[in-house]
Amino acid sequence: MTFSSFRYLCKQGFKNMVGNRLMSVASIGVLTACIAIIGVASLLSLNVNSFVTFLGGKSEIVVYVKDIETDIAWQDMTEEERTGVDTRLAERVMAVENGINATPNINTVKYVSKQDALNEQMEQMGDYSYLLEDFAAQRDIYPASFRVTVKDLELIGQTAEDLTAIDGVDFCVTSQSLSNVLLNLRLGVNVASIGLVAVLVLVSLVVIANTIRLTVFARRKEINIMKFVGATNAFIRLPFLVEGMLVGLISAVLAFGIISGGYVALLNYLTSEGANVMGVLSFQLVAYNKIWYMLLGGFVLSGVVVGGLGSATSIRKHLKV
Repeated sequence: MTFSSFRYLCKQGFKNMVGNRLMSVASIGVLTACIAIIGVASLLSLNVNSFVTFLGGKSEIVVYVKDIETDIAWQDMTEEERTGVDTRLAERVMAVENGINATPNINTVKYVSKQDALNEQMEQMGDYSYLLEDFAAQRDIYPASFRVTVKDLELIGQTAEDLTAIDGVDFCVTSQSLSNVLLNLRLGVNVASIGLVAVLVLVSLVVIANTIRLTVFARRKEINIMKFVGATNAFIRLPFLVEGMLVGLISAVLAFGIISGGYVALLNYLTSEGANVMGVLSFQLVAYNKIWYMLLGGFVLSGVVVGGLGSATSIRKHLKV
C-alpha cells in the first residue's frame, strides 16, 4: 500500500466519523466518561498505595532490651556498682542494635533509653507527671528499647519474629492490627479498581463496536462495489479502524483534561486556607507533575487501543468481505 493510498484511507476514516457525527458524538461522550472513571479509579488506587506506604513507614516495632539483673536495687548501689551495670547494659544495647541493623526489611532505628522513656511518659501525662517523680530515682520503671520502622508493611510480622530472636531482646510489640487494616484497605481498593476498569473497557468496546456497525451498515452498498472492483479486505477495513481510533483519541484527550483539572483543583483545595484540617493529607497525595505524563500516555494508549479493538471486533462480526 502506497503512502497516498494510506492517506486517502485515513481521510475516509475521518469523513466516516464526521458523516456519522451523531453516533460519533455519543460514542465520544460515553468513552470519555469511561476513561475518566478509569482515571479516577487509577488515581484512587495510586494515592491509597501512597497513603499505605506513608503510614506503613510510621508503623513501629518496639524492641525491648533485656535488663541487667541485679540483687541490689538501683538506689542502694554504690557509684561503682551503677557504673558496672551501665557498662553491661551499654554492651547489650550495642549488640542488639547491631542485630537490628543486620535484620532485613529495617527502615529506621531509634534508641530510647530508660530515662528517655520515663521523660516521654511524664511529658504525655502533662499536669499529672508528678505521679512519676517518685519513680525517677529508681530508673528501672521503663526498660531501654528501640523503635524500628520497616520498609515493607506486609513483612512486619516476620520482621518482628526475627527481631525477637536477637540475643539480648526481651520481647517486641508491633502495630499488627493497624498494619492488617492498611493492607486490607489497599487490597480492596486495588481489586475494586481492576474490576471497575475491566467493566468499563467492556462497555467502551461495545459502544465503539455499535458505532462502527452502523457505519458499516450505512455503507454496505459502497463496500460491495469496492469488492467487485478488486479492493482488498485491508483496504476496506482501514477507514473503520481509523474512525474507531480517532473516537478513542478524542475521548482520551477530553478525559485527560477533565481528570487533570479535577485533580489539580482537589490539590489546591486541600492546601488552601479553607481546608487546614485536610491540608496535612494533601502532602501524601501524589503530585500532579509526577503523574501527568503517565495519565496522558495511559489515556491516549487506552483510547486508541479500545477504539481500534472495538472497530476490529465490529468489522470481523458484521463486515462480510
